[in-house]
Amino acid sequence: MRKTTLLTTAGLLLVGSARTLAQTTDPSIGNENTPFVRNIRPDRPGQTITTNMLNPGQFQLETGISSQPDPFSPGSSGSRRLNTGLLRVGFFNNIELRVSQGYYSPPAGATRTTEAGSIEVVRPAGFTPTTVGAKFLASTTPNARSQVVVLAEMTLLNGDKTLKPTQYEPAARLLISQQIGERFGLEANFGFRQCGFKAADTKLGTYLGTLALNGPLTNTVGFFAETYATWQQQSTLAPGVTSGLYWRPWPGLRLDVNAGKAFFGPSSGPTVGAGLSLRLPR
Repeated sequence: MRKTTLLTTAGLLLVGSARTLAQTTDPSIGNENTPFVRNIRPDRPGQTITTNMLNPGQFQLETGISSQPDPFSPGSSGSRRLNTGLLRVGFFNNIELRVSQGYYSPPAGATRTTEAGSIEVVRPAGFTPTTVGAKFLASTTPNARSQVVVLAEMTLLNGDKTLKPTQYEPAARLLISQQIGERFGLEANFGFRQCGFKAADTKLGTYLGTLALNGPLTNTVGFFAETYATWQQQSTLAPGVTSGLYWRPWPGLRLDVNAGKAFFGPSSGPTVGAGLSLRLPR
């Protein structure tokens, strides 16, 4: 009961903050030319999804590899190498469409247990379920210093048979950002994912909260740092941290390396990764 009350209070505070930001977004002319807005800002690495919205007709491909799965994504399991891909497409009326797909590399060998005899347990490998979604701008002005965006997603019933979900998995996030100067910005997420559409399914759903700081240090090099936590109604917090550096040879291309650690839960342990993001036209 106490945890439910705290979650409800936190949700109300976030919604109140979002409404305030949406009503007071800075419509200053020329902010779209600041480095924080102009340079490519992908939804990777880490758990935090940015408030960055692609312009109509723009495409952005983000791909990467990590030594551990995303604890908030469908198909997450133990420590495994995960390859991910995300395609984002700018649409009209301040909408961005997106589709993501993951792939678990085959394990080096099988894990054996001695319970009830010698049983060979092979970890699943293959494609994870596809997730489709859309970002919707909730602020009054695109590319403002304060930004509020809503993300809605749906995980489909496909993928490898050992990773395929039994029901559709809806998810939603509230994305909030505050630009600091012309280069840096704070970004926060509050999200929820569940399996199925029944009210009872919320008890098994997963919550996510994140806070990240990112921005360019020079004309071509920048950094990313975040703290996050996932939890369920009947479980304790599973916090983690992620940080990294990126190199941006031109505004529409970014290469990153990152490292982090999840402190509790099935995906606990250190993680390392690398990725590439490409936006066209820039």
